[in-house]
Amino acid sequence: MTFWKTAVAAGAMLAATAPVAAQTAGHDHDARDTSFSVGDIVVTARDMVRGTGTVTTSVDRLSGGIAQQQSVDNAWELFARLPGVTLTDFNQGTTSGRFSIRGFNGEGEINAVKLLIDGIPSNANDGGMPFIDAVMPLDIAGVELVRGTADPRYGLHAIAGSADITTRIGGDYLDVRGLGGAFGTVEGQLAGGVETGRLSQNYFLGYRRSDGFRDHAGLDRVSLAGKWFYDAGAVRLGGIARYAEVEAEEPGYLTDADAYTNRRRSYPVSASDGGQRSLSQYSLHLDADLTDRLALSAKGYANGLNDDRYVRFSANVAQQRRLTREQQYGAMATLHYHPQVAFLHRLMLEAGGDVQVQDNESLRWLTADRRITSQTRDQAFGLTVTGGYAQAVIEPVTWLSITPGWRFDTVSGSLRNRLNGQRYPINRYGTISQPKVSVAITPVGGVTAYANYGRSFQIGVGAGAYKVPPRTTDLDPSINEGWEAGIKLARGRWLEARVAAWQQTASGEIKRRLNDPSGDSDNLGATRRRGIDVQVSVTPVAGATLWGAYSYQHARIVTPDPATPSQAGNWIDHVPQNLFSGGVDWAPAARWRVSLWGNGQSSYHLTPANTLPRYGDYLVVGGEVAWRVLPKLEVAAQMKNIGDRHYEYVWYDGTQVLHSPADGRALYGSVRLTL
Repeated sequence: MTFWKTAVAAGAMLAATAPVAAQTAGHDHDARDTSFSVGDIVVTARDMVRGTGTVTTSVDRLSGGIAQQQSVDNAWELFARLPGVTLTDFNQGTTSGRFSIRGFNGEGEINAVKLLIDGIPSNANDGGMPFIDAVMPLDIAGVELVRGTADPRYGLHAIAGSADITTRIGGDYLDVRGLGGAFGTVEGQLAGGVETGRLSQNYFLGYRRSDGFRDHAGLDRVSLAGKWFYDAGAVRLGGIARYAEVEAEEPGYLTDADAYTNRRRSYPVSASDGGQRSLSQYSLHLDADLTDRLALSAKGYANGLNDDRYVRFSANVAQQRRLTREQQYGAMATLHYHPQVAFLHRLMLEAGGDVQVQDNESLRWLTADRRITSQTRDQAFGLTVTGGYAQAVIEPVTWLSITPGWRFDTVSGSLRNRLNGQRYPINRYGTISQPKVSVAITPVGGVTAYANYGRSFQIGVGAGAYKVPPRTTDLDPSINEGWEAGIKLARGRWLEARVAAWQQTASGEIKRRLNDPSGDSDNLGATRRRGIDVQVSVTPVAGATLWGAYSYQHARIVTPDPATPSQAGNWIDHVPQNLFSGGVDWAPAARWRVSLWGNGQSSYHLTPANTLPRYGDYLVVGGEVAWRVLPKLEVAAQMKNIGDRHYEYVWYDGTQVLHSPADGRALYGSVRLTL
């Protein structure tokens, strides 16, 4: 009952402000605009093909201007500036952390967000997000986070939503940023764009090095990108090449006894832990206006991942070498049609399909100071996921939008265990059907009420997707069924607010065994997640913007695996019930800007058994002061964790609680030249 009382109270609070917003809001407000933005979003064109303009659900946007100003070791940290996002900061070299949404955790057992970079699928086979390491802040044009199950555009890994990082394409500019500061950090980024007639060229070069907050936590990263697009008017052709290499040490985990005494310590058992990761992404892009009412978008891509990691979790276990090699290929195409229908205000029809092919290798060894002692895994497996969708945006009148859709996916592949020479087929998941529907109503200008329903799916990852003995029967996919209902308010540029209640259930959730040589999965059982998201952004006077967000998450096991009946009703591990974030951006004078932001969460359980103490609560605040010395030259000072808050990531290895402390207070200075 607490959940529903909170939902009703939040909705009533927002509804009470609706008449105020309606008094001066314009009447041309898009009935499907349910987005919330952090920073100024510049819209250069209305690109509807596979765009969020056809999606009626909670969408959050982070502007490129804010992303480009940040000092982060890893691009996933930028999601701290978006509302309702759970951050899992492992702080272990190349395995640095993840973001997650809608009551899912970032442990790596269940990765529920489809990641795209410039519209290209960018998850690893297990749903993790290593390809995000190939992107650095100065090359980011914006970030879009789509929540829920109602979006039909993506299938694989889009269990709770999707995130698309778009980089800078087009324009004439030269942008150079140099940074240095805490923990021996130095960074240089250079982004440039040249337009010659119909041809645009964009290039990026970035380098970051840091000794890290803790001992034995050094990081060395280089990132390169080139983007070439030719615009012939009705047809636009382009290619993107991106490559990155990361080398990093791992400080390891601290015991309960040491976690709060010397947070920067690294045990001798971790002295040879660390890894190297190389990433490549190559893609071709086609956008064509076939007629004034029919548009085509198509993409083809090839991704490469090579991840070589040495890790020892504690003195009680041996060091491991974990080697992952993945080659991914795929294509996506979408047709977007706007027919004229006399009795409808507007009608849009969209149909698309995609194929994603993976050729993967997963190898593991037991090692001692990087010397191999035995091999525990040698798997080669292929996975092909083929999907298609159709949807319509129907607007009978200006104030009503109805969006029905349907998606289907099929899965094929096989696994070869090269240790025993055996080959195993994939589970016969069949055709995975995912109906969707959304409705949005704009009763008065500036007020949008919306609701949606949809299904998404989860299949096994790694060996968990295949029929490996002792499993002899095919597993069904886990079907996630969700709904959302919300209200969005907008009053010019000075007020934007949204509140939404949501729920998502899974029929038979599975989770990856993170430290098991077999690479298999376990059955978590039927689960239910539900929550409330509230976001508000206010610009009371010119040059000052305040925003705040709160999310409540309720994630429980409804029907557990028969082997663990005592977990019925328990909280899912590593899911904080409360998330909060906010900030203020202020320009007190023409050449000055000041920013202050913070985010935090409540504590979480360490295991589904819920028998251990809870950990993980925190509130951290960061800030930046910038001065434009010359029209094209800006200097800035940025401080992270201003209060030097002691916070951490915590997990349980089956025998002991282990801690990975997060960074303490850190000060950085930067110089940025924009031409």
